[in-house]
Amino acid sequence: MKLLNKKETDLCLDILENTYPDAHCQLDYKSPFELLLATILSAQCTDVRVNKITEELFKGYNKPCDFYKMPQEKLEGLIKSAGFYRNKAKNIIETSRVLMDKYGGEVPGNFEDLVRLPGVGRKTANVVLSNAFNVPALAVDTHVFRVTNRIGIVAEKTPEDTEIYLCKKIKKERWSKAHHLFIFHGRRICSARIAKCQICPLTDLCRYYKEN
Repeated sequence: MKLLNKKETDLCLDILENTYPDAHCQLDYKSPFELLLATILSAQCTDVRVNKITEELFKGYNKPCDFYKMPQEKLEGLIKSAGFYRNKAKNIIETSRVLMDKYGGEVPGNFEDLVRLPGVGRKTANVVLSNAFNVPALAVDTHVFRVTNRIGIVAEKTPEDTEIYLCKKIKKERWSKAHHLFIFHGRRICSARIAKCQICPLTDLCRYYKEN
């Protein structure tokens, strides 16, 4: 079965915008650095859990200067419920050091510099760019990867290839919002275990529905 063309992809986004008018970043943050840390913590962890952690964490520590000399064991204790906390603590401290040493304690607003930070991959960089700096970007997490490949907007085997082809298929001005729309759809209807096709507004377009 053919993939959705650009016109059908645009219609898909129109439908999702009507379905999820409240689609937005669900991580709580007040600065680019807070969003960067929250996104690092969100790997293999729910946004709800991350927000509970950062609600307490950011009361006392919310700038690179608060972390770059912090003992790793201390930070591990503060973020332990996030899962993979040892590696995350190490990356947060090392990233804070780079920000202090190279960027004057500020988070850089470009993709190339962001992905050079410890623990920051394409997804994290794109989340920070689109939400903290209003730079058009399309972050591909597990929800975006699953949903867009299921629907048939793309047919790729990796998140990076999915991102590349989504950016070709979707208008640049819609990249950032599309990220949130696909996440909301993945959480509320097109979930990993069971796709709730009986209540999905995309069945007329969805390749997965037509094939199953």
